[in-house]
Amino acid sequence: MNNINPKWMYLFVLSIVWGSSFILIKKALLGLTPYELGALRIIITGLFLFIMGYKTIKTIKISDWKWIIISGFLGSFIPAFFFAIAETEIDSAVVSIINSLVPLNTMLFGFAIFKIASTKRQVLGVMIGFIGTAILILKGSHLNPNQNYLYAIFVILSTFMYALNVNIIKKYLQHVKPLTIATGNFVAIIIPAIIVLLFTDFFSVKTFENPEFKMAIVYITILSFFGTAMAKILFNKLVQISTPVFASSVTFVIPIVALIWGFLDGETFSPLQGLASIIILLGVYLSHKKQSKIS
Repeated sequence: MNNINPKWMYLFVLSIVWGSSFILIKKALLGLTPYELGALRIIITGLFLFIMGYKTIKTIKISDWKWIIISGFLGSFIPAFFFAIAETEIDSAVVSIINSLVPLNTMLFGFAIFKIASTKRQVLGVMIGFIGTAILILKGSHLNPNQNYLYAIFVILSTFMYALNVNIIKKYLQHVKPLTIATGNFVAIIIPAIIVLLFTDFFSVKTFENPEFKMAIVYITILSFFGTAMAKILFNKLVQISTPVFASSVTFVIPIVALIWGFLDGETFSPLQGLASIIILLGVYLSHKKQSKIS
């Protein structure tokens, strides 16, 4: 057990936590609108992080705040709404599958914008994982022909933002503690989230009379604490102890967990999707190998 590289432990835990997030979003949407869900997720997460990390805020240098704020909006604020909107039309498992584009985008942005080199093995791993993801998407669309896949655009845009965020953390916030980054992110975005919530019908009597409202609050609280607050801290640490491509490859494993939850909730899962999941795992394994870098 002592020989296990810590980054694999972080990857495993994050896969379980984030893989379970999609079904929690799906369940919370039964009692909340996408904008209410996104805003509440940010507000509740912010409260958790302030309790844990408020003392670390004063350690953030003025020069780091620019990247902390950008990271907050790209890595948390906008995706919180985009994923909720996407799941109003697409199964939770399918959304998690499309989210697997993050490692590919991370590698491309890292090389093109941030000049962060990737190894040949990482490129091979990402491509193999992407093939597995493509199989999952194609099979998912075949099994769910009535779903509006135009809403996949919201997820794809989120993968671009996640990819930019992981590279920003690696290049500009490597020296900042993971809890500090996460807390700083939500200092920047909690006020905008409150403003969004005020423009919804969340505080109306009709909302509180909804029989599914209370359970939605339970789901969003669980999602906020585990799927956002704790996961953000773990992910920031993973980025710092590994490469951006390896850290983002957690999104290759997430669909496997999400598919299991989706299957238990009545969503369709096929043997071909099981094979695609194995291909994805192979891609994750290869993505962490160190070989000659592509310059």
